[in-house]
Formats: sequence, C-alpha cells, structure tokens
Amino acid sequence: MRSRWFGFFVVALALVASWWAWDQLPPRIATHWNAAGHVNGYSSRTFGALFAPGLMTALTLLFQILPALDPRKANYEKFGDTYWVLANAVILFVGVVHVMVLAFGLGYPVSMTRVVPLGMGVLFIALGNVLGRVQPNWFVGIRTPWTLSSDTVWRKTHRTGGWTFFLAGCALVIEGVTPLGNLWPLMAITILVAALVPVIQSYLLWKGEQGDRA
Repeated sequence: MRSRWFGFFVVALALVASWWAWDQLPPRIATHWNAAGHVNGYSSRTFGALFAPGLMTALTLLFQILPALDPRKANYEKFGDTYWVLANAVILFVGVVHVMVLAFGLGYPVSMTRVVPLGMGVLFIALGNVLGRVQPNWFVGIRTPWTLSSDTVWRKTHRTGGWTFFLAGCALVIEGVTPLGNLWPLMAITILVAALVPVIQSYLLWKGEQGDRA
C-alpha cells in the first residue's frame, strides 16, 4: 500500500477482471442504484467494464505527478509513505467497487447498499489513521484557506481530522452491516460531519492566531 506502483497493480487486476467477465456480461449492465438498493441506471458493457479501470489509471498517473507540481514539494519527503497510503487507498476503493459492479452484472447477489458503505467505512478508517501525518501541501489533506496559511493550523486540524475520519469510518461500517432505512442520507450526514468539524476548527484556530498577533 505504500508503493508508488501499487495503483498500476490494481489497474492491471481490474483490467484482468473486466477481460475475464467480458463474454459473460449482458450488453447493458447496472451501474447505479437508488437509496433502497434498487437499480435505477444502466450503462453499456463497454462503459461498465472499462470506466473504472480508466478512472483508476487517470488517478494513478495524477498521484504520480502531483508532488512535482506542488510548490511545497519538499514536504513530500517527510510524508511520502503516508501520501502513497492515501493515494492507493482511494484507487483500491474504486477497484473494489468495479469488481462488485462486474459481479452484479454477472448475476451474483451483490448488495451495493452494503458494499458501498462498508467499502467507504474501511476507506475512511484507513485515511483517518494516517491523516495526522500529512505535512502541509497544496493537493492532499484538509485544504482550507486557513490550513494553507498556517502550518500550525494545518497540523492541529489534521490531527482532529484523523479522529473524525476514523470515527466516521466506524459509523459507515456499522451503517453497512445494519439493516437501516434511508441509508444514503445517513451516509451523507456522517461524511459531512466528519469533514465539517476539522474545517470549522481550522477557521477558529486561524482566527485565534490572528487575535494573538493583534
């Protein structure tokens, strides 16, 4: 998970899965589900089999070049392993969803209302565990005007964000294994709270710094 080449490995696995499933997939496959878990959107077999691998390829290439474009690229040497854990976790999540879409298209009893929150929960737990180690940069992490203007605000905000993301991940996992109604709105609220708490804190910390300088 800390290798900069891990994303390409996941892309290769996704393409192998698409190649293996291709002849068995119907001409149109489900690619979207509503809050009740019912299919409400279909795409062509080509789109369903190749969109996610294409997206993962684009993300992998993007993550490769972002450090070189960042004005604060020297900081990546301080959290390089963490950067690749974050990047690879996102790519792996897309890969898992892709495999589940293929499995559903092949007729397997996949419940996307369970798979997605569980997958997102694990993703948020992984992100929360490493978020506190992300050093100031322009591309990854909790980037607000206030964290970008103060390294102290950045570090304190990311420590808090690590906890909120971790707790949100645990909540998403619970939501994924519990037969709850209105699951998507509940997921949205969970994610929104996890993101808003550190954002608000970043502003309050920055405001406090300005008051100290007055």
